[in-house]
This record gives sequence, structure tokens and C-alpha cells, in this order.
Amino acid sequence: MKTLILTLVFLLQCAFSFSLHFHPLDPLTPQEINKTSFIVKKSQLGNLKDLTFHYLDLEEPNKSHVLQWLSSKKPPHPPRRRSLVVVRAGGQTHELIVDLTTSKIASSRIYTGHGFPPFTFVELFKASKLPLTYPSFMKSILDRSLNISEVSCIPFTVGWYGETITRREVKASCFYRDGSVNVFTRPIEGITITIDVDSMRVVKYSDRFRKPLPDSEGNDFRTKHKPFPFSCNVSDTGFKILGNKIKWGNWKFHVGFSARAGVTISTASVLDPRTKRFRRVMYRGHVSETFVPYMDPTYEWYYRTFMDIGEFGFGISAVNLQPLVDCPQNAAFLDGHVAGPDGTAQRMSNVMCVFEKNGYGAAYRHTEINVPGQVITSGEADISLVVRMVATLGNYDYIVDWEFKKNGAIRVGVDLTGVLEVKATSYTSNEQITESVYGTLVAKNTIAINHDHYLTYYLDLDIDGNSNSLVKAKLKTVRVTDVNNKTSSPRKSYWTVVKETAKTEVDGRVRLGSEPVELLIVNPQKKTKIGNTVGYRLIPEHLPVTSLLAEDDYPEIRASYTKYPVWVTAYNRSERWAGGFYSDRSRGDDGLAVWSNRNREIENKDIVMWYNVGFHHIPYQEDFPVMPTLHGGFTLRPSNFFDNDPLIG
Repeated sequence: MKTLILTLVFLLQCAFSFSLHFHPLDPLTPQEINKTSFIVKKSQLGNLKDLTFHYLDLEEPNKSHVLQWLSSKKPPHPPRRRSLVVVRAGGQTHELIVDLTTSKIASSRIYTGHGFPPFTFVELFKASKLPLTYPSFMKSILDRSLNISEVSCIPFTVGWYGETITRREVKASCFYRDGSVNVFTRPIEGITITIDVDSMRVVKYSDRFRKPLPDSEGNDFRTKHKPFPFSCNVSDTGFKILGNKIKWGNWKFHVGFSARAGVTISTASVLDPRTKRFRRVMYRGHVSETFVPYMDPTYEWYYRTFMDIGEFGFGISAVNLQPLVDCPQNAAFLDGHVAGPDGTAQRMSNVMCVFEKNGYGAAYRHTEINVPGQVITSGEADISLVVRMVATLGNYDYIVDWEFKKNGAIRVGVDLTGVLEVKATSYTSNEQITESVYGTLVAKNTIAINHDHYLTYYLDLDIDGNSNSLVKAKLKTVRVTDVNNKTSSPRKSYWTVVKETAKTEVDGRVRLGSEPVELLIVNPQKKTKIGNTVGYRLIPEHLPVTSLLAEDDYPEIRASYTKYPVWVTAYNRSERWAGGFYSDRSRGDDGLAVWSNRNREIENKDIVMWYNVGFHHIPYQEDFPVMPTLHGGFTLRPSNFFDNDPLIG
């Protein structure tokens, strides 16, 4: 009897702990990942020896169920937990939904559309080793008087260029280390190796020319200085983490992690100092896709137009964050869990960190000298909370920050760093160049190729609720007309604001920079005490960048969502990946631009904002051998959301 009572007490404690920590958008636990793969392996697919897991994540729950669960004072039964799984077996792509409550496969189908799921690390590793035993390649290396043991090969995705039939392919480019740790700076130019990943064999080999190897001297990216530990000089107890829920200052939100998106921010709410109630701001936010096209159309380079999140995965490329290098001494570190190629859970340690940051400036300040006999100064330090992740995708490192501010703003930033992708050349001086080289000579025998970076952010904003609209607040010049009146102003002009509400998704495509405009997501059903419509506005940190590629160019067909910096679409829980769910070798027939063409209504609806943080990267010598961080981002700032400055209360 005593044992039974103790068991019941334990179970009740577990249930209480579960209800306290649980959030319906929690990532799959290691146990849930393993349970999912076990169920799949027990199905008929488990009889196929080449069964490989390419995607295993929480199936996006019904949004209304999540919001109902979160708003309930008495926690009801949580929304049903289901896994969305994509496996390859028998040369086919299978999509499954696994019900973790019933331990059954709820649905299963063979995907027959265009594109393929992300590559696994094992596939890429095998593809990187395949050339080293390929006779033609071994001969090419010997003919160049190089040592095969010093060669590293890196598989690159190949995109799509109008082929009717495609297969899962990569093209391997190879590099000569010879004591250098900066592998990308020493390409063995002229060789292209095409690999069929499913059969893991070379299907095409080309060795067209030779160029001198760039020198290894001066290309070491490691610092010669002792790393300087950085501190934010703020309290390390200013935030609380309970499971995946974080509370800090006037913010509370949920943080998740997945193999594809990496860090995901959900159900972010801010405290209203007047009502003392939390108000909804954002339901979901994460990087949806990256697009990195290189501007070299030659045979060895034309295909380098990467969509890293869909082809590899942002989360699976996340690195172990280094204390006092990536994150300050007051940071808390969080792990992530993903499914390996065999479906078993893999722990990724310290892939996110959370810390308070001192911006070493003022959140606000004012000095008043017009009160007789007094000089009054008041202000508040700019303290914020940061959630950080770093993803290393080949030669580039992306430092992704979500920064929450006490004034109610969310600042989203990305820092690009890493090493340049270069090609070998016979040129040693800029004066020798007489042809287009598609980049910059950054060192002897080394050309860094021009390229773009686009990070497309998915922002499911719920400003005080689901019913939102996009408002374009345009600044228009007005001429003063009553200049002949004796009491009139000598002014001849001023500007005023003309507001336009987007009706449909076509109206939700916005080019920025051609005219002065502010973009707001507002809730037309909610007003401040004095009658203004509540909202948040988008503030880009630099002039938005859009793609310069021709619309009929194949990479642009696949990534046509880069033609506008801002898109607003109707919410659909299946529409989260700007380049389409199957990005590898996709053809542009799925994704953000296609969804937007449906031209659904977006006025006073549940809507999603998409924002492209873009860079046209012209390389410079200072970017070699390692590139100083290049920053981009935007801020979501309250605009008539509060009755006054929330910093004052």
C-alpha cells in the first residue's frame, strides 16, 4: 500500500511538472523522436534496407487549439502531438504523419512532386570521400603533382536548370590543404565531379583546365591574439527559463529548436503597464530560407546558388556555442535535439544561448533646463534580452539574434562572417586582368566571387489577436495653397501621412526605397484609450536589397520571393518555408511567390509578414582570409500599441 501511494504521489508530481513546463509548441523530445522512428521502422517501410530519415519534426499544431490551450485558466488536455516525417526508401520520398498519442501512422503517402528533401550529414560525408578513390580524379591530382592525402572535397547542391528529369545530385569541388586550415582558400580549379547521391557514384567527371594553387601563407583565419572574454555587465538572474518558456522584464515567450529552422520564437507577449496584462505580439518567428547565388556563370561555378535551409538545414548546421566567445559570461545555454539519418534522437549541445545585454546607450533620456533653478536629467540604460544561435554552412557563419527590448520592440539581427568562397586564377595583380573575373582579386592567384545573401524571415504577427491588417503609411508632400492670406504661413510645403490598407496578397508585396513609407501590422478591432489603432511597424536597419537576377534565370525562378523585400500572406499553417518544402532541385512551383499569387484577402485577417534581409556582397581584400562580421536586420516596434511609453509605465 505504501509503495502504491508513493507511486501515485510520484505520478502526480510528474503530471504537475508536465503541466507547468509543457507548451504545445515544444519541440519533439528525444523520447518522442525515438518513438516516431520506432513506429516508422515497424511499418512496411522498415523492410527496406535503405530507409533514411530526412525530416522529423513536430507537425504544426492547429493554431486555434494552441491559443485556446494557452488562454485557458485550467490547462485542458494539450493539443494532440503528431510528428511530420519525411523518409527516403526504394528511391522514393515518403511523407508520414505519426500520432504520438495512439502510436500509429495517421497518414502516409509517396511524394511525387518536384524537389527533394534535405541531404543528411552521412550522405554529404560519403559524397565528400567518393572522389578520393575515383580513378580519374586520382589521376588528375597526380598530374598536378599533388598529394591525394592533402585533398578535401566538399559536395555542393546543384539547383535546377530546366531539366525535365532530375535526380538527387551534388557536385564536389576539391581543395588542397597542405598544412592550411583555411580549406576554402585553396581550390583545385578546373575539376567538377557530379555525384548521384542515391547510388553514391560518380556520374560525370570533368577536368577542363588548371590554375595555380593559391598560396597557403597568410590565409590562416585563426586569431593571433588571446580571445577577449566579453561581458554584458548586467545581472545573470534577470530572466527565468522554465522548460522552453522564457520570462524577462515585460516579455514572455517560447523558444524552440528544429533541424530545419534552428531557433524559433513563439507566442511572444508583452506586458501592458496600464492593465498589467500580457498582450500578444508574435505567434511564430524564424528564418524560413536562405538564398546565396554566386555571380559566376562559368561551367565550374554556375550551379552555386544555394538554398541552405531547405537543402541542408539551419538547425542541423548550428554549432556548439563557445562561452566567452559566442556568448557572454552571464549567458544560459540551451540544447537542441534532432533526428539522425537512422531516425534516432541526437543531442546538439549548447546550440542556443540566452543573455541580458547592455547596449551601453540610453533606452531613453532627457535633460530639461526650462524649469527655473533646476537642471533635470532622467533616463534608463538600454538593457535587452538576446536569444542567439550560430549556424555554419560551408564557408559562412550566420550569427542569428532575437533581441527583446523593454520598450516593447523586437530587434532581429544577423551577422555574416566566415571565409570567402574563392576560385584559383593565374593573376597575381589587378593590372593583369583583361577579362571578366566575376569578383575581386583579394590575394595572389585568388579571386573572391561576387554573390548575394538573402535570409527570409517568417513572422506570424498576432498584434493583440489574430485579426490584423497591413497598413502602408505613405509620406506625401503637400503644397501650402493659402500663401496670399495675411495670416498665412510663409511655408510653401509640408509632408503628411496617407494610409493605405492592403486588401489582398498582391497588395501585400512591397518594394521599399522608391518612396517614403512605413509598414505597419495593425489590429483594426483594437484602439488605444484616445482612439488610435494598435499596431507594430517594421523598421529595416538598412536599405532593403532585392535580387538583380533576371526573372527567367533558373535560380531566380526557384527563389522568386527575393524580388520583393516584404510580403504579407494569409496564414496557413503549412506555409512556412519560402522556397517550398522540398527546396533541393526545386522548380519554383511551390513557395512564397506561388502562395502570394493566390491573392487571398489579407485585410482584418490572420496574416503573416515575410521580410528578406539581403546583402549584395562585393568582396574586398579586408574580407580575406576571414571576413569581419557584416550586419543586417530589422526591428518590430510598437506603434500606438501602448497608451504611452512603456518604459515609464
